Amino acid sequence: MNEFFIQNIQRRLARHFNNARVALMALRVRALAPKTKEARPIAFFKASSGLDDLSWNSAFHLLTSWGLRLQGLPVAYFACDHGLSRCVLGTNRDHPAQKPPCRSCVYQAKTLYTGVPAFSRPLSTAPGAIGRAEDHQTTVTWFTFQRDPRLETALANLSLDQLTGFTYQKIPLGQLVLPGLRWILRRHNLIDDDATRFFLREYILSAFSLAQRFEHFLEQTNPQLVVVFNGQFYPEATAKWVAHQRGLRVISHEVGLLPVTGFFTEGESTAYPIDIPDAFDLNNTQNARLDAYLEKRFQGNFSMAGVKFWPSMQGLDESFLAKAAGFKQIVPVFTNVIFDTSQPHANTVFSDMFAWLDVVLEIAQLHPETLFVLRAHPDETRARKASLETVAGWVASRRATEQPNIVFVPPQEFLSSYELIARSKFVLIYNSTIGLEATILGVPVLCAGKARFTQYPTVFFPQSIPEYCATLEDFLKAEKISIPAEFRRNGRRFLYYQLFRTSLPFGSFLETGVRATHARLKWFNPRDLPTAPAIQTITRGLLDNDDFLLKE
Repeated sequence: MNEFFIQNIQRRLARHFNNARVALMALRVRALAPKTKEARPIAFFKASSGLDDLSWNSAFHLLTSWGLRLQGLPVAYFACDHGLSRCVLGTNRDHPAQKPPCRSCVYQAKTLYTGVPAFSRPLSTAPGAIGRAEDHQTTVTWFTFQRDPRLETALANLSLDQLTGFTYQKIPLGQLVLPGLRWILRRHNLIDDDATRFFLREYILSAFSLAQRFEHFLEQTNPQLVVVFNGQFYPEATAKWVAHQRGLRVISHEVGLLPVTGFFTEGESTAYPIDIPDAFDLNNTQNARLDAYLEKRFQGNFSMAGVKFWPSMQGLDESFLAKAAGFKQIVPVFTNVIFDTSQPHANTVFSDMFAWLDVVLEIAQLHPETLFVLRAHPDETRARKASLETVAGWVASRRATEQPNIVFVPPQEFLSSYELIARSKFVLIYNSTIGLEATILGVPVLCAGKARFTQYPTVFFPQSIPEYCATLEDFLKAEKISIPAEFRRNGRRFLYYQLFRTSLPFGSFLETGVRATHARLKWFNPRDLPTAPAIQTITRGLLDNDDFLLKE
């Protein structure tokens, strides 16, 4: 029996038992939840956080809503039931005509909402009216897809650029769908071909249908705020846009930096906004806690969203050291995955990461005394998520390694980036987190893209291309680069907050499933949910406009 078949059977069985546990726990939550308070509900949007299993973000969505219901707070779920012509996760790049796996996805979603009654049409037609049977109760609204013939006609003959900039009835549909399309096509620079235009048209039609249904849902349920998965995929981006038009707060969530943790924010969750008090400095205990984490990190012993990027970490071999000995200085160049949901936030100075690499290549050609080590991100070739627009492709198209002073390290080569940093004069990054770690290690960092940590002075971050090029030239020529003392202080403060204040722990209720990217629900007493630190933190953030930071 082949290994793939065995793994598929194991996964199906694991999903079955996990869903049975979810359904039983959902019924217990319903039985234990107190009579709901007379309050406007909190809306939870569900469309893109998983297809056929319990993803980490689906689990955060579910546990958070359970925690609120167990405190007597009404919840209004809005979930997809064949509601999109093409969803992001259900898009088949190689077979555009293939329909998304709605049956499996809807089954999974309906398992999550076991025991939750469907919302019924209100008796009153006044805005914000709620049907008598559902007054102040938790309900679920299932949305479906309706194709708009007039919109379809308007889209029929548009080019790629016209589609990505398309607006209809004042809704910026093209821009709303673009990040999700880039993510699923695994590229930033889209190809103007039939398949790409087809996906764009279907996404736009789906986004418009969703916008109409979500607007109706908001009018009927009158929620006090909306909670969505990261806000970058087009269903969530559309829901967020509609909610903001009504003046509603929208909270988005993503996986946290530590295992089995979530991150919630009123800002852009993929940009990771963090508000750190100016007076905050790490005490001895906090410094020791951060140092213990960094020690593991520098050995490659870490994971995020269940993914361990470094199965092993190799030191710099003799051939590399021999080559490096022939140069005056070493400058590593750390790249990102081009379609990652952090990239729309990053492109503030350069149009994209490859435009930045073009500039780095031009300057490298003028400095033969410097060895530039171009390091591809290890996630570029991750199974089922491999990039189709890669740094390796850029290197080949530019014939970059024909330059004697350029070394390319591919994503599947697990060379120790930290050992490389230790031998470097300074480090070049786009918006990679390794820039923050290099700052903490005391190495100068020149940043080209807006990163999570550039909201505080942590790296050198010029705000125009000419300024960037001038700074890079200065760094290459300088005998010594002075680093402001605040960079390292802010770097440690930011990383501490990101790890131990914003990463909300769900480990008492979840564990890793058959796949590392999926969660499994533990057996637990639902009465423990409302008092869990993560749920208390989220509740304060939702109801009291607090900062979603764990208390210390």
